[in-house]
Amino acid sequence: MNKIIYIGMDVHSSNFTLCSFEPGYGMSEDKIFGQVQFKDDLIKNTEKYICNLKSQRKDIDIVCGYEAGCLGYVPYRELTRSGINCKILAPSTMAVQKGGKKLKNDFRDALDIARCLASGSYKAVNVPDVEDEDVRDYIRMRDDHKTALKQIKQRLNAFCLRHGFQYDKSKWTLAHIRWIKHLECTIKQKEIINEYLATYEVLKSKLDAFDVRIDDLATSERYAEKVNKLVCIKGIKTNTAMSFISEVGDFKRFRSAEQFAGYIGLVPGEQSSGDKVCRTGITKSGNTHLRRLAVECCNSFRRGLVGQKSVELKKRQQNAPSEVINYADKASARCQRKYYRMVNKGKNSNIAVTAVAREFCCFIWGMMTSNYEYSNNEVRELMPANGLIRVNL
Repeated sequence: MNKIIYIGMDVHSSNFTLCSFEPGYGMSEDKIFGQVQFKDDLIKNTEKYICNLKSQRKDIDIVCGYEAGCLGYVPYRELTRSGINCKILAPSTMAVQKGGKKLKNDFRDALDIARCLASGSYKAVNVPDVEDEDVRDYIRMRDDHKTALKQIKQRLNAFCLRHGFQYDKSKWTLAHIRWIKHLECTIKQKEIINEYLATYEVLKSKLDAFDVRIDDLATSERYAEKVNKLVCIKGIKTNTAMSFISEVGDFKRFRSAEQFAGYIGLVPGEQSSGDKVCRTGITKSGNTHLRRLAVECCNSFRRGLVGQKSVELKKRQQNAPSEVINYADKASARCQRKYYRMVNKGKNSNIAVTAVAREFCCFIWGMMTSNYEYSNNEVRELMPANGLIRVNL
């Protein structure tokens, strides 16, 4: 049986640092050799280094890895194409040194990565295919423009307030924009307001165009069936559905709904020691983008009646299979009922929404893996005759 040499790679845009590590039966028998650094032709030199190592020792297998970072999946894809076994390590799952100050440089970081590879004390990042990655990046680009639009709104509101102009009704309606355009102010102030409004209009038109493009992507053969399932759940529309599908890829790589919620970072943490049990807030590990989307979706459960459907939701469910609609209705009813129950018990509404978001993600996993663990009779028992539950807050 061949021995395995683990190569830790500390990768940057300007250089790659490699450290070869051969684990022994104890710390004294571990072998560290071949520490090198490349500053040009990074991928080619890395491939050449690994090929030279294989040519010197015929009885070894090579496993290399690097932390997920700014270079994305490019080193992984290039090395894998050359037949090299490469891993991408999720930084939040790697074993870390405890106590004292850590001595840190590129060579030590590469050695730490090699040791994590050897001990298995890490979780590998799922690598999407190129099409999923492109769709994911497109949606993220759209969200960046939405953030810029939000900032423009905030700055224009702040500018008006700073100069004594205050609007007391709902903002960013047609009436609010007309009010901004007809403010009586100085020539310079008017010029500033016009520039802000011009940027606002440009960004808003761009967002509309991006949404149309995302709708086109959602109707493609690759995504249509999955999107049509997810949008049956209250709070999820096309953009959110496409974000979950492109970010996660294969939902079946998670063995359970709880594991998927942990990947999103919505499970509670723990810092217990001895007999003392200490629960903390959510871990916030994993995918930040999906965690934010899940919480935003669950804000829709703050209002309305349990079991009530909007006209838009009914339209989204129109051509879906009955088992998908039943499961989506069960998810919406259970999440909304849980929110009201927690708020009635005195929980902060934001804490309640976060708790609901964890369960909401579990239902998303169930929908995407077709785990409909209930019968139609159970659904009818769950819902009253009129389909509505009134909750007094």
